[in-house]
Amino acid sequence: MTDAAAEAISFQVRSEDGAARRGRLVTGHGVIDTPAFMPVGTAAAVKALTPAQVAATGARMVLANTYHLYLRPGHERIARLGGLHRFMGWDGAMLTDSGGYQVFSLADLRTLDQEGVTFRSHLDGSTHRFTADLAMEVQRALGADVVMAFDHCPALPAAQGEVALAVERTTAWARRSLDAFGARRRHPAGHEQVLFGIVQGGLDASLRSRSAAALIELDLPGYAIGGLSVGETKEQMQGAVAITAPLLPQAKPRYLMGVGFPEDILAAVAAGVDLFDCVLPTRMARNGTALTREGRLPLRNRRFADDPRPLDARCRCEACARFSRAYLRHLVMAGEILASVLCTVHNVTFYQDLMAEIRAAVEQRQLAAFAREFLAKWAAGSTPWA
Repeated sequence: MTDAAAEAISFQVRSEDGAARRGRLVTGHGVIDTPAFMPVGTAAAVKALTPAQVAATGARMVLANTYHLYLRPGHERIARLGGLHRFMGWDGAMLTDSGGYQVFSLADLRTLDQEGVTFRSHLDGSTHRFTADLAMEVQRALGADVVMAFDHCPALPAAQGEVALAVERTTAWARRSLDAFGARRRHPAGHEQVLFGIVQGGLDASLRSRSAAALIELDLPGYAIGGLSVGETKEQMQGAVAITAPLLPQAKPRYLMGVGFPEDILAAVAAGVDLFDCVLPTRMARNGTALTREGRLPLRNRRFADDPRPLDARCRCEACARFSRAYLRHLVMAGEILASVLCTVHNVTFYQDLMAEIRAAVEQRQLAAFAREFLAKWAAGSTPWA
């Protein structure tokens, strides 16, 4: 743990370029320069990487999942072993989702009512009742620096009545989360934990506004934009972000949940978003696709079989420093575990470097020019999937 362990979590906007912000989020486990991207460690591990490898990419904050850790190995066991940071050997900052996303992703295994969600475990079929109170109990035990209020995330497209009901439930569950957890609390390990609320509302601007206004009344330390990347088009998603971000308090961090393509991140940063997470870089790595400044490289494509170049000549990661596209393709085609390791190291490094370049562009008030140049190369260089 860092020397900041006894300090209160704080956020400061340090420079702006239009609506885009360059900020700093100070936590008991280090400082996160924003805009920032959090690698996803659903089950207390960023897939294919050690904590040291994650840190070497430049990542300073990771995400873990409340629902999955509740099921296995159990939040009480993790608490007995010193909390999630110690359990997974991660010294940086951490955010835990509340389990609300599983309302969407495990729709076939749950029943939903005004008080909470009853899940049938995807592991063994056992039944579990999730409420705002339990979500807060689990996150207290896990000990993440940032914890998320329990919410109802509906799939899209959805009828307006269904989305309105999700907003109503999300608001009620946020109040219960605040009552159960508090806006800020001290973890037994010494660091502070803070509660973020989640704005829902689908693609309806009036519902987004209603959700944001109700959550802002709770005066939480930070706010997330949820309910996107759940079936809508890219244009619809970017439009909803552009509507929602300006509704949130200027002086508090804004987090866009589960959105991760570079073009979507750039659009969201331009709208004023500070934090991101997505499984995209790790999942695509395991499927043999590398992400570079020149576009996507699906390494199964035969054109890479004799390619002696690194994945990205400007990349500082181990995969680019030591290995060719041809070798990495060989590993992918042979099913070697090393393929997942090296491609994941590369993809997570790519995201961390992209965020650093975005931060520099905001500081220099050149975000729009940077985005145009980056996206032109990204689109032109992406290799077809076949």
